[in-house]
Amino acid sequence: MGSPLEGLSTLKNFQVRRCSSWDRTGGNFDARRVEAGETHVLADIRGAGIIKHIWITIACDDPMFRRNLVLRMFWDGEEHPSVEAPIGDFFGQGWGEKYNWISLPLAAAPMGGNALVSYFPMPFGDGARIEVENQSDFPVGALYYYVDYEEHASIPDTEGRFHAFWNRELTTPEGERENEWCLFGPEAKNLTDKNNYLFVEAEGRGHYVGVNHFVECPTPIWYGEGDDMFVIDGEPWPPRLHGTGTEDYFNTSWCPKEIYQHPYFGLARINENIGWLGRTHCYRFHIEDPIPFTKSLRASIEHGHANMLAVDLCSVAYWYQAEPHRPFPALRPREQRQNMPEIRLHEIHFWRDAWRKAMGGGALWGHETPQK
Repeated sequence: MGSPLEGLSTLKNFQVRRCSSWDRTGGNFDARRVEAGETHVLADIRGAGIIKHIWITIACDDPMFRRNLVLRMFWDGEEHPSVEAPIGDFFGQGWGEKYNWISLPLAAAPMGGNALVSYFPMPFGDGARIEVENQSDFPVGALYYYVDYEEHASIPDTEGRFHAFWNRELTTPEGERENEWCLFGPEAKNLTDKNNYLFVEAEGRGHYVGVNHFVECPTPIWYGEGDDMFVIDGEPWPPRLHGTGTEDYFNTSWCPKEIYQHPYFGLARINENIGWLGRTHCYRFHIEDPIPFTKSLRASIEHGHANMLAVDLCSVAYWYQAEPHRPFPALRPREQRQNMPEIRLHEIHFWRDAWRKAMGGGALWGHETPQK
């Protein structure tokens, strides 16, 4: 792969077209209103082509509209969507929040991350449909969008179709307690990916190109001892791609806690509480190092070493593959997509009070050793 500017001067032999929300009356209300419960089709394209750019911004009184609006994409007249995710999570904004962030294929731009942008190429051979379903109780007062695409006579068979899958799990610790960093005894061993958090499980031929990973951690202990594991084509244990820790997979090191935004990887949002208590958005795109598979792929990551931690994990995994794809599990209903209650300083103070009581009322600092 050469420079992104390589080939820019080469004369093109395709036409470009756009689906957008422009005001067909010639006025200046260049948006669409989407009532609660309605679905709006952003693009319904015939023939063959490649979507090269998507821009969306939304005005809605629902503070959680980024989780409550669902984005879907269908290629070549398929029945099951190849992309299905809450719209905020797809573009890299977790927890229904808005914040600026930068990567090569995706971004959220000013003001305050309100502009959602994709540069993922999305080929199709016989039609494409992109839609947004409003699962909020509030209407979307204004949905603005561009979908820019190239028009082609045909698309080569070598072009995979773009896919994205949203997942969420409130994990439970393996064993009797959250024994991270061996605080409560010897470490457990894990020689399977059975209980890992799942990024994606795909069937067919394709290649994985990355993930947005949203971690909400209810403990100040580092959440990222979990290893990434990629089981390719049903291979036996151990998989050829077995990682050494969450921060290592995301190209960082030593329990990071600072914003860092590289075009391919980084931390777009960090927690603002003590230790690693709170919310962190990690991302990793395999632009230079895609992970190909010919029959299947199971990509997952431990939640703490040996799956020892209870954490709220959400993710959107991105990959290309030949159709047909394995249909996604049913998207969690809106009620199951909402955030966990925030752990505040008040809760930490209550924990200290409970510790004092457990120590017979004499504990002062909170580090006293329990009596045997």
